Amino acid sequence: MDRELHHTTPRPVRVSGSGSFLPGQPVPKSEVDRYLGELTEAPARTLKWLRRVKELMAELLEIEYYHFAIDPVSRKFTEDNVSMSVKAARLALEAAGFHADGVELIVYGSAHQDQMPTASVRIQEQLGIDRCAELSIHANCTSAYKSLLVAYDMIRHGRYDNALVISSSMSSSELVAEYYNQPLVTKEELFLRYFLSDGASALFLQAVDGKQSGLYINQVYMESAGGGKPSAMGNKRPAYWMNPKEEFEKGYHHLAQMFQEELRQNFHETDGSVFLNGLKRMMKQYPLDPATIRYFQVNFPSKHISELVMDECLTLGIPRHTLYSKMSTMGYLGPPMAFLCLDRILKEETLYNGEVILSFVTEVSKFMQAGYVMSWHQS
Repeated sequence: MDRELHHTTPRPVRVSGSGSFLPGQPVPKSEVDRYLGELTEAPARTLKWLRRVKELMAELLEIEYYHFAIDPVSRKFTEDNVSMSVKAARLALEAAGFHADGVELIVYGSAHQDQMPTASVRIQEQLGIDRCAELSIHANCTSAYKSLLVAYDMIRHGRYDNALVISSSMSSSELVAEYYNQPLVTKEELFLRYFLSDGASALFLQAVDGKQSGLYINQVYMESAGGGKPSAMGNKRPAYWMNPKEEFEKGYHHLAQMFQEELRQNFHETDGSVFLNGLKRMMKQYPLDPATIRYFQVNFPSKHISELVMDECLTLGIPRHTLYSKMSTMGYLGPPMAFLCLDRILKEETLYNGEVILSFVTEVSKFMQAGYVMSWHQS
């Protein structure tokens, strides 16, 4: 299974199968509070702000439906990151016509994780794989791309012949009313309740001898542009384990995202946005003819922001009509969106020889960025 790296020309890596899983029935935006739970003990000023901003966010985000892995009546979770990942992975293997026994590598990416043993080995166990290589990567919305990069490099350079690359997100578990120490909750901590959603997606990658018909990975890119910028998303947990009671009493577990002026100031640089400048660097390192782009999957939690970014991308020759998003029908899943959109493209669209799928993301916990380029080959 594990072997010495081949010192030869890198091998083509094909996306042989894809799968995605969204828990429960679609939840209309009017039902979000019923599923996540009404906030009744938060500061009055915060609740007043929340009532005003919900309508504005609904207009800006243009999300019609969400998916939550929670029963609104029993208040019990119906899935977790592992169970959703396993379901998406099985669909990807089924699409590839491949049995789990033959999987050589699992690379799992999620926003963050506080669990031992790690998710990748739990997924391995649930898939019934006795032995394989595995990694778990936790880097907010770039984690899916980084998982793809690791698997891609390991396959193309000969360490493994195939890999399952999986991402999942259980955002609802940090957004339900019961999670918060409500008297301490702030606007920044409630802002996330109305665009994040739950789900998982997976890709099955294989090395191939000679290019057969299918979707191939051309390049995967990553960087961190936040070395000189303050964090705009995260919790207050220190880099050691706290007493859970103290953590709750101080509200250090609350996930927050800055918005308005604070986020805007750090997202924009003198010569364009962080996103645009990162994409420029990617396209400089891996030259791409914009005329070949069929779909540009911009991994942002807001249609409004995506459209503003597309205005900038016109300067790179990327046409506005290439923007591809499924957020309006499912909410924003975070890391899994990178593979979920690929899954929808492969199953719902028709690609022609030489057409390219480009994807890029900027996450704001520390302005990590990543992207990929894939192309369709018809033999």
